[in-house]
Amino acid sequence: MAATVHRVWQTAEVVATRQVAERVRRVELSLPMPTRVPAGSHLDLMVPLPGGEDLRSYSIVDADADGSRVALSVQLAPASRGGSAYLHSLQVGDRIRVTQPVQNFPLGVGAPRYLLLAGGIGITALCAMAEVLRQRGVDYELVYVGRSRPVMAYAAELAERHPDRIRMHVDDEGTGLSVDTLLDELAADPLAQRTEVYLCGPIRLMDAIRRGWATRGLPVTNLRFETFGNSGSWEPQEFEVSIPRLGVTTTVGRDATMLEALESAGVEMMWDCRKGECGLCQVRVLEVEGAIDHRDVFFSPDEQESGGGLCACVSRIAAENGDRARVRIDVT
Repeated sequence: MAATVHRVWQTAEVVATRQVAERVRRVELSLPMPTRVPAGSHLDLMVPLPGGEDLRSYSIVDADADGSRVALSVQLAPASRGGSAYLHSLQVGDRIRVTQPVQNFPLGVGAPRYLLLAGGIGITALCAMAEVLRQRGVDYELVYVGRSRPVMAYAAELAERHPDRIRMHVDDEGTGLSVDTLLDELAADPLAQRTEVYLCGPIRLMDAIRRGWATRGLPVTNLRFETFGNSGSWEPQEFEVSIPRLGVTTTVGRDATMLEALESAGVEMMWDCRKGECGLCQVRVLEVEGAIDHRDVFFSPDEQESGGGLCACVSRIAAENGDRARVRIDVT
């Protein structure tokens, strides 16, 4: 059961596509109901999958001033269920159902300093923010982390656009990011308590930043984040989920989420973002055989470690020692 967000749907037309990095494709859409696109916005899309359509969310990289044209950039997932593969297959003239821009990751106004931190394809959520900050003439830094330059979308364009404001950490060039060093530098800055940080990247990077942020006593309200995907600590595995109170047991396939499996089994679930951010789909863990692979940013690291709950839209159970993974939960 969806909650809180009112989505206005429209049929967009693909007007341009191009490759912007290895496995990353830019798709430009013409929207029939244009509206202003604040930095940090995303589009929800309905994509065809085996067995029906499903909702996917992609950050808006840039847009025309009136919002009539928006650009997305999509990384082709190795084990794509059809979402990223479908978007990579789009050609000029194709049509797709999308929402008007949705804003869940707003850029604040008035901070004396901003730090934008992107890991991999997470750069798509921060490109527009960097441009807004450049135009405002404020103090900002863009930190872009990636495995190698060929897979880092917009790396050259951003370096040209923000020559004195960008720092790149590239693993295969020996300049990989040290989270501790970055946060130590930030904490030592006289403006540390008033610096706003905007973060989008893999769950492991985000968790490391959140832990380091907390241990250094930095204001939690100044750390803002957006998830671009749900990479976890284990490859997706099939597992069993049961709700003893309801007498429901079902299997979660490698290419499905717990939320989807429970909905298919007839369980009425609350949800909104389906990205591990809002917490509406959280369930209480009664017992687990295996390890919880938390892929959300709703629970704090300490809450995740306690294992008392998980977000059904993204988190999974991983088998240990080759045994079948199982989890018993309760829902509200």
